[in-house]
Amino acid sequence: MSSSSSSGGTAVASPEPIPAPGGLSHRQIMTILSGLMIGMFLAALDQTIVSTAIRTIADDLHGLSQQAWTTTAYLITSTIATPLYGKLSDMHGRKPYFLAAISIFVTGSIACTFATSMIELAAFRAFQGLGAGGLMSLALAIIGDIVPPRERARYQGYILAVFATSSVLGPLVGGFLAGQSTILGIAGWRWVFLVNVPIGMVALVVVAKVLNVPHTRRNHRIDWWGAVTIALGVVPLLLVAEQGQTWGWLSGRSLACYVIGVAGVVAWILVERRMGDAALIPMRLFGNKVFSQTSVLSVLVGMGMFGGMLMIPQYLQIVKGASPTKSGLLMLPLMLGMMSASIATGQLTARTGRYKIFPVIGTALLVVAMLLFHFEVQWNTPLMETMVFMLLFGIGLGLTMQTLTLSVQNAVPAKDMGVATASSTFFRQLGATAGTAIFLSVLFSTVGDKINNAFTAAAKTPQFQQALNNPAVAGKAGNQPVVQMIQHPGSSGGGASVLSDSSFIQKLDDVFAAPFKQGFADSMHLVFLLGAGVMVLAFVLVLFIKEVPLRSVSGIQAQAQAAAAAMEKAAAKEADAS
Repeated sequence: MSSSSSSGGTAVASPEPIPAPGGLSHRQIMTILSGLMIGMFLAALDQTIVSTAIRTIADDLHGLSQQAWTTTAYLITSTIATPLYGKLSDMHGRKPYFLAAISIFVTGSIACTFATSMIELAAFRAFQGLGAGGLMSLALAIIGDIVPPRERARYQGYILAVFATSSVLGPLVGGFLAGQSTILGIAGWRWVFLVNVPIGMVALVVVAKVLNVPHTRRNHRIDWWGAVTIALGVVPLLLVAEQGQTWGWLSGRSLACYVIGVAGVVAWILVERRMGDAALIPMRLFGNKVFSQTSVLSVLVGMGMFGGMLMIPQYLQIVKGASPTKSGLLMLPLMLGMMSASIATGQLTARTGRYKIFPVIGTALLVVAMLLFHFEVQWNTPLMETMVFMLLFGIGLGLTMQTLTLSVQNAVPAKDMGVATASSTFFRQLGATAGTAIFLSVLFSTVGDKINNAFTAAAKTPQFQQALNNPAVAGKAGNQPVVQMIQHPGSSGGGASVLSDSSFIQKLDDVFAAPFKQGFADSMHLVFLLGAGVMVLAFVLVLFIKEVPLRSVSGIQAQAQAAAAAMEKAAAKEADAS
């Protein structure tokens, strides 16, 4: 009776927690949330703090064009680890794996501080990603366990406070640390990773103490072959996405990656079908139309999101000359838009039970924002105009992101809460990884030619010739890279020389700096156009996703009800037999 009444209209609208077996009080939920929020803060802070500092890090390690490796390596390992965390936590409980994720993440953060090259940093970031794969997905799964979808808005403010704080603090702290030459004898940018250590230690203590969520242990085989084959499928395809421009899309190495990747994906599907419910991502979930469509949508949104989130800080620092700290401040409109849209989405979903309209509007806004960046944002566009476009981009993200996770959690049985949440995160990160690799590859493979073209055009202007022939201007130490490039184009590498270290651009006189900035802006235009195309596909797909009425019970309550129903059925069968 309780099960049927809980799905009725009046029960759904009730502001009080629905009394059902396994339900937790507000105080219990808040106690558990306190531990989750620290773990989520650790993951969210890392995403924003590194993105603002990455240009300074790359310049210091002389590998600006190799920065894609540090981001891609982190995303690849976190992407592959995510479904494994979800499946194992469904079997054995969330707590031990959440603690393991924090420990691995902190260890990886410490290792990153010792990097002496971009390749070393990429390796350490890959290890760090193994922990990151569990931080966000397990926190979201636990929230799904303890809070019904319709009541989640009551706690949305606390969760969003974590993202709001990290979104504001991350760019500011990352920019500040990257802007310091040394702190306590250690290079400033290395503290970007060291700050994770005390936060992680606090998270370990708090989570160990408060994260006591009821769990029914289910013994399944561990799908190690699923983990191996999914890595075999994903890694080569992402590798060719990152290196395809350099290798050549039809080169021997690229073709080998295609073959290995496709073979790995096919092998993964065969393994998962054979493993059944013990699979890393059970194939039966793809029989759920909402799950399968939302998985594809998550890939597309992940690609578009990271395309914008990567390019905007690059634009602000390289083209606009903003310091890392200032670029963090200038990103606030994007964060404000994302936060306010997320809060409004949560409140409206709680009141109406409707959610599909939000990703429809959100993906449309993301298309518009990226097209505006493509057509309107030039190297000399006023910052205020750019910040308006950032606000629009943030609103689009806020309307879209949390609704995808909510949709997946609501569409699957409660026993699959962990694997479904992890799968949603997995597909979003898969898109983000592919987007990062492809977009940065496009940027750095075209920027050299774009800069050379800009210099060819600028060299014909009287202002440029006057500056070049003026010994007082051409003789400045800061202007020497440009003078050398013009006088000895073959030996300097032309515009491609900026790919190892872009910091010299800010030391140039305006007339010499303008072609570099214009070249970068022109390359970014192509990336934003690609991102807009991806988001058009996302907009079309979201129109076809079915809106399923939101459940009014939490995952724990639903599992308790299912267990009670199974016991009643078994008792009835026993009574009939006697």
